[in-house]
Amino acid sequence: MSPDELAPLWLSLRVATLATLAIVALGVPVALVLARGRFLGKGLIAGFLVLPLVMPPTVLGYYLLQLLGRRAWFGAWLERTWGVTIVFHWSGAVLASVVAAFPLFLLPARGAFEGVDPALEDAARLLGRRELSVFTSVTLPLAWRGLAAGAILAFARALGDFGATLMVAGDIPGLTQTASLAIYDAVQIPDAAHAARAARLTFCVSAISIASLLLVQWTLPTPERRR
Repeated sequence: MSPDELAPLWLSLRVATLATLAIVALGVPVALVLARGRFLGKGLIAGFLVLPLVMPPTVLGYYLLQLLGRRAWFGAWLERTWGVTIVFHWSGAVLASVVAAFPLFLLPARGAFEGVDPALEDAARLLGRRELSVFTSVTLPLAWRGLAAGAILAFARALGDFGATLMVAGDIPGLTQTASLAIYDAVQIPDAAHAARAARLTFCVSAISIASLLLVQWTLPTPERRR
């Protein structure tokens, strides 16, 4: 593969990695609150957070564009106050991937925290452990498989995002063109060279996605692992 073909793939990997890190950093406390907290409107908030899972990607991208566009109040505030422009920038692809892939981390992470036996955490507290120590020494080790599975699923989803990324970041070769967008552009030109480029990029993305699914299968709890 030529450097021009590898550039969209490297950008996709960078976007997916940054998006996954942001999703995990935000998703762990949110999943913990939803798993353990009791408050008014919990179901409504949980439903809103997983809404991107069923929302068409272009619709999701449209909402993000209306929020972050240079003429939108929030987008204009970011540019005026911090000099940050997200639309038609690679950071827009990261943000779109975060929003689109967040539910795929939240659902298994919440289930993992709900599956931790509170009696084990209470035993650690009786032994004098503080809450942070209980979380890091008891809760996380027991929930790590669900968290890892969610992170891998989020990475795979961010790697292949198309609709939301196209709406927010655009399709600018060398700047915001991810692998999915490069494949779409290549198949629009009916010649052998572009068809081969699309095939090579498709193979690379497919291989990474399959490897991600294998990792998810390894991290999922089984009866043998529970014992």
